[in-house]
Amino acid sequence: MDSDGTHDARGTHADRVPRPAGPPRVPPRPTQAPGGPPRPDGSAFLSWLRTPRPEAAPGVWRFGHRPRPEVEPEQIPARQLLSGAFIAFLVGWLIWSLVSNRYLGQYWLWPYYAVTPEEWKIPENHGDAVKGDIASRIYYGLVLFGIMMGAGRLGRWSEVWRRYIVPVLRRITSPPPGPTTPTPEEDPAQWNVLRAAGAVDAAERLGADARAGLMRDVDHARITRAWEGVRSGRHSLATFTGAVLREGAAACLHPSGDRDLPGRLAQHDLVTGQVRLGTTADDPRNPYAYRGTGMALGPELLGTSLLAVGPAGSGKTGGVVWPLVESLCLHALAGRAAVVVVGAAGAGLGPVDAYDVVVRVGNPESVYDIDLYGGTTDPDEAAAVLAEALVGDLADPHPSGDSRRSTTVLAQLLGPYRAVYGRFPSVPELRQLLDGAPGPLGALRKALTEGGQESLLRELDARERQLGQPGDLGGVLADRVALLDRPAFAGFFDTSGQTRPFSLRALDHPVRVRIDLPQRGHADASRILSRLVLAQFAASVAVREDRSLFACLVLDDATGVVTPEAVRGIQRLRSANAGVVMTLRTLDDAPRPLRSPLLGAIGCRVALSGLTPWDGQDFAEVWGKEWIEARDVTDRQIIAETPAGKAVHMLRRVITGNAPTARAVTVRQVERERWSASELAHAVPPGHAVLSLTSVRGEHAPPLLVDLRNPG
Repeated sequence: MDSDGTHDARGTHADRVPRPAGPPRVPPRPTQAPGGPPRPDGSAFLSWLRTPRPEAAPGVWRFGHRPRPEVEPEQIPARQLLSGAFIAFLVGWLIWSLVSNRYLGQYWLWPYYAVTPEEWKIPENHGDAVKGDIASRIYYGLVLFGIMMGAGRLGRWSEVWRRYIVPVLRRITSPPPGPTTPTPEEDPAQWNVLRAAGAVDAAERLGADARAGLMRDVDHARITRAWEGVRSGRHSLATFTGAVLREGAAACLHPSGDRDLPGRLAQHDLVTGQVRLGTTADDPRNPYAYRGTGMALGPELLGTSLLAVGPAGSGKTGGVVWPLVESLCLHALAGRAAVVVVGAAGAGLGPVDAYDVVVRVGNPESVYDIDLYGGTTDPDEAAAVLAEALVGDLADPHPSGDSRRSTTVLAQLLGPYRAVYGRFPSVPELRQLLDGAPGPLGALRKALTEGGQESLLRELDARERQLGQPGDLGGVLADRVALLDRPAFAGFFDTSGQTRPFSLRALDHPVRVRIDLPQRGHADASRILSRLVLAQFAASVAVREDRSLFACLVLDDATGVVTPEAVRGIQRLRSANAGVVMTLRTLDDAPRPLRSPLLGAIGCRVALSGLTPWDGQDFAEVWGKEWIEARDVTDRQIIAETPAGKAVHMLRRVITGNAPTARAVTVRQVERERWSASELAHAVPPGHAVLSLTSVRGEHAPPLLVDLRNPG
């Protein structure tokens, strides 16, 4: 339990966690809180941990967030505000001068005379004179206060104070930033949940490590995750306490032994699980509550999947994909997530040391292989997944299409082959069987006959009857398998047990996987492999026993991956605590009938700058319309009827150059697109994106213009 289930036997199969992809490294020195100076006493980490994280709308960076009003307050122009305040002061001063010098007579003194004793008004001794003097001064002070209150309200002095005086005083009087010290009952550094459960010694040890600078954000998240396992009953309190007392902040380590990632680039908050992507622009099209706030994503949003569309160079990988991948890898080190990243070699998906498994398809130096059949032993399941990878993009996207025929063809061969040889066929063997080569089919038939496998013989007979018939998909499947049966892939997709194939069944563990695809000269093969990984991912996460571990598949380029079955699989991921992150250069890389279903199945949609108008039209349709207040202004020329009026109008025209007009304003409610296709294509600045978010709880964030170049 020391690892909360992460120290299981290391390997590459469904019940094992792989070893790190890189060579063993010395554990790095404890890092401090993001953005904080290195302090050996741990004050930076404590300051980071104690920073408020209030509840906020979906996508808002909660670390140190200060909520804003839902509606923009009326902003008075500075010149009008200051001039009005000064004029109100002059009016108040004039009234006070008239009052204090008694230019208004004695009428304003009647309240004073009404409540003051007669002996104070006409004093006969020194004591009464003093009392009368004090009373008059108090009365004058009350009158002055009333005049000031009236002038202040008239001149909006409170607004002047808030806008100009308070910021100056705050800069002068604010102490230098430092760690806050909340009460012990509210201090997260005290680990009060452990104390309440009786693990006082463990809480003391963790608090001491935090104060000594031995704890980092990943350690805090990892131990919190382990404690959740104790509360859920998966582990015992005694085992957890023993591990913490023995290892302190290094307890419950990830199997790789890593406590952090090398060279973080994004800004992360593992308390909330968010990674900051940028800053919401101060733009009228953004709701006022979002303007100027940090924009961040976490598993609660990625659980609805994400699609980013933008041309090359728009920032898909650097501004969206890599921050998310880095965050997911940190979550994996904390025992919260499993991540699989698929992309071209050298696509900027992080160093090798950031992953436990790196599969370099087509590279002879690759330590790991990829399991063509997803680690399953069921021929029907293997056939369905492989058929999706091979011909999923050729299937009819309309409901009338029958893509199950290719699954049937493969099942007719995979079932008998596994029954005879105890394994599935390799790529060359599968190609020969689909081509109908007499030698392999004859050997398979003979083995089935000798073994008395009558039912499987009928499957093979059906396959042989279909060979060469019109509409048979065997030839199409063989042609697709031939794309994988190339010399560059000779050492891959082995089923004899001579290599170390990685299976997506390992997503029951917090594993970090990167699969490098051979893009140059093998684009079709890369698309087949991308579809294969997506199909295996959807099938694997659906049968996981522990769904508290968030699983995410990242496809850096989803060209040719969008199929009818892929869209249906993405819709089912939310209930399995899993999600997919996909990028496309253009929606034209997905079949036209599938674009609307894809955008509907995805909860988080990102449109980057440089989008084409026809791509913008698809986003505009899925984002819909909203009711806004439109103002129609009409200028009507004023016609003077008297000689004096005509003379005034002529003088005004000479001075201003314009004819006198009267302005009429009409306010009405109209329905308008949130973001039109033209705005998405031409009004999104470089380095920006328009994104909408949906959480797994169904909360929505409207399309927001975000500056990806300003991560905070």
